[in-house]
Amino acid sequence: MSSSRSIEVIPRRNVERGHADHGWLKTFHTFSFANYHDFEHESFGPLRVLNEDRVAPRTGFGTHSHREYEIFSYVISGALEHQDSMGNTEILSRGALQMTSTGTGISHSEKTHGSQEVHFCQIWASPRPDEGRGKPAYFTRHFTDEDKRNQFRLIVAPSNSSEVSLDREAEGPVPIRSQLRAYATLMDPGISLTHAFHPIRSTERRRAYIHVIQKSGYNPGNARGVRLRVGAQVEGPIIELKEGDGSYLLVGKDAELKVENAGEGAAEFLLFDME
Repeated sequence: MSSSRSIEVIPRRNVERGHADHGWLKTFHTFSFANYHDFEHESFGPLRVLNEDRVAPRTGFGTHSHREYEIFSYVISGALEHQDSMGNTEILSRGALQMTSTGTGISHSEKTHGSQEVHFCQIWASPRPDEGRGKPAYFTRHFTDEDKRNQFRLIVAPSNSSEVSLDREAEGPVPIRSQLRAYATLMDPGISLTHAFHPIRSTERRRAYIHVIQKSGYNPGNARGVRLRVGAQVEGPIIELKEGDGSYLLVGKDAELKVENAGEGAAEFLLFDME
């Protein structure tokens, strides 16, 4: 029986993710997407898409359209060229985060800029009720490695919270029309961090998801590389995650998350905290 201080940890292993190698695009899908369908992994709370993409030089996603979803990209390496129907044209490099509230509808393209492949996570979230058909909006933020080193750095927060600026470019987290917060961390070996989840009114267990970025190269097999130990700070199971692994987290109302880098190299991961 779980207590208010425990976290149920349900691993989503790298080898279990949907993946495809199209030559120009090497991609992983945590949730059902494109030609990958898994009814047990359709979404988690408002988190609908978590893709980890590598796009070859001089290629990319041509102009296509979206509506209603909140879509953001977290750039890991290389440079991503963005253009959209709102008139935004931008080159996004490591540390960049761009958010599109697609609302009533937008068209955009995402392509590799320069001679190096671009590696990034593409994330979609469902909007809050009655906010999916709002006016489209675009935002960018930038976070250095030092901003994220050995801390849970808040990079995305609800647009109706006091944590964000609604300016196109600003300091702090990017606004999202969803009850989702995202944190980015670059953790050195031997470091242990504890995360206190944002307070919510519900007495039910909250949902969270952690994803370890696959930085050592495209690998559709068993995960390798860094070793993160993840679990509740006080009680409950501890599991080990490596590059490409993730985990669903069902969090007791008084629980805190503990993450420890038990490997030999720096680990980069994303944490999604959902109301």
